[in-house]
Amino acid sequence: MVDKKNNKESQVYKFYKLDGNSIECLKRDCPRCGKGVFMAAHKDRLTCGKCGFTEFNKKK
Repeated sequence: MVDKKNNKESQVYKFYKLDGNSIECLKRDCPRCGKGVFMAAHKDRLTCGKCGFTEFNKKK
């Protein structure tokens, strides 16, 4: 899929890991935006780039 704005290819395949017959998602989906919108992993939080939803990691 080509992004019309920047003419760059989508790299969503990097967010998944394939092992034989199983597929594992490496990033978490945003609970507000739904499937297909992934959250960025920062040092102390997860953030959605689309809606700005933020979840902070719990301290141990």
